[in-house]
Amino acid sequence: MGLQCCFGGLKLASSIPPSSYYSSSILTPLPKTLALLLHRRRPSPRPPLPLTVRALSSPAIRTAPSTFPDEKVVKPQWKASIDFKWIRDNKEAMAANIENRNSSANLELVLELYEKVLTVQKQEVEQLRAERNVVANKMKGKLEPTERQKLIEEGKNLKEGLISLEEDLLKLTDKLQQEAQRIPNMSHPDVPVGGEDCFVLRKMVGSPRVFGFPIKDHLQLGKDLDLIDFDTAAEVSGSKFYYLKNAAVLLEMALVNWTISQLMRRGFTPLTTPEIVRSSIVEKCGFQPRGENTQVYSIAGSDQCLIGTAEIPVGGIHMDSILAETSLPLKYVALSHCFRTEAGAAGTATRGLYRVHQFTKVEMFILCRPEESESYHEELIGIEEDLFLSLGFHFKTLDMASGDLGAPAYRKFDVEAWMPGLGRFGEISSASNCTDYQSRRLGIRYRPEAMSTNPKKGKGNLPPPEFVHTLNATACAVPRMIVCLLENYQEEDGSVVIPEPLRPFMGGLEVIRPKSR
Repeated sequence: MGLQCCFGGLKLASSIPPSSYYSSSILTPLPKTLALLLHRRRPSPRPPLPLTVRALSSPAIRTAPSTFPDEKVVKPQWKASIDFKWIRDNKEAMAANIENRNSSANLELVLELYEKVLTVQKQEVEQLRAERNVVANKMKGKLEPTERQKLIEEGKNLKEGLISLEEDLLKLTDKLQQEAQRIPNMSHPDVPVGGEDCFVLRKMVGSPRVFGFPIKDHLQLGKDLDLIDFDTAAEVSGSKFYYLKNAAVLLEMALVNWTISQLMRRGFTPLTTPEIVRSSIVEKCGFQPRGENTQVYSIAGSDQCLIGTAEIPVGGIHMDSILAETSLPLKYVALSHCFRTEAGAAGTATRGLYRVHQFTKVEMFILCRPEESESYHEELIGIEEDLFLSLGFHFKTLDMASGDLGAPAYRKFDVEAWMPGLGRFGEISSASNCTDYQSRRLGIRYRPEAMSTNPKKGKGNLPPPEFVHTLNATACAVPRMIVCLLENYQEEDGSVVIPEPLRPFMGGLEVIRPKSR
């Protein structure tokens, strides 16, 4: 389950090495102004005051610049709705999840910053405000000129102290938000713990085709059938780019049109999306556009990035909105080009079309009520399996381990198909339940229908909005689908048979044959 959130809630999970939990060097001391004020006054015990930290109350706001020259803090341009109280109350579960997911999040630092914010907000700021109000009330009565001047000076000093303290508070909350945004989602209790090889096999479908002749990989088939040109693309654009030619172009279009038509029959709304988005949208979806080893292409001199998946622009459609419960679920199928740096990817396992910088992809995206997200996760993986079964692939479905989950994912299923030319299974799809991790960052909520029998209508009787759950799944990553089709449907004469479901979308073409010479 995602973290419930009241303080701008968030379902989180993180994975940091235990040794970093207690790194005192990471947590800098309080700014000098704040430290002096904390030592100067020790307020008497009193009931806790309402927590109204404005810097944490909005899901997406820009904050004023800090006035402290002695310490530089990278200010987040937006605020995630994070339930810090939940994190504090579930510290052990959070720490274990952080470790299991190998996250760089620093839970200990987040909790220490949170306690500092509470201390300043509850004890110091409210105390100074109360004293300032006392002075203001005294000024209303009859006073000697000297007494009035003393109160004026005292009020002025209190005002300056309050301004300085509130600036310190904003700086603390910015640091807290910056660190907390690194915490990943919580994990489903059934997620296997471990690295990428610790997955659990959910299903195996079909069996490898037995060939009675020496087989070729998709690179050789693409060259012999004049379908793919890597060499020219390398000269024009660099490595890991390609031209599709002749029947391969028709094959891409057929895969896209067939997939979208199948999903429209299942109630999905088709979209094409922007392929350049603001960096903040990428971050709110749980990706790090400028992090170390990022897969995201950032546009220099701007706050924009190329998308790595349509999940990002589709997730932004309902940003900062409250949806009617009757409108849920919202199901989208989006077509886009995707761009990935593929940092660190190399070797024979990534050659050809298997791992490229630019490709066409059809993506499914669902927004739903929290109690329905697990059933829709099963629906998404079921759709993927039906599509790949229709194309005659031999594939397996995996429940991925904690160390292989991206930050937003609560649970992720992968589909790997047999690629005979490469001699191995290769990932062709995934389906992730992100619970409310993305919606708390994007500010996407829905208003539950009122269950009260009270006949009175009015805004005051409306139930409070809740965060939706979001899910995403790959319906068709074109290059890897082409790899599977070429390698599994090759014939001894060098031709490739087109699977029956795709033929109506290729003008009736049934076989891609070598060109006569």
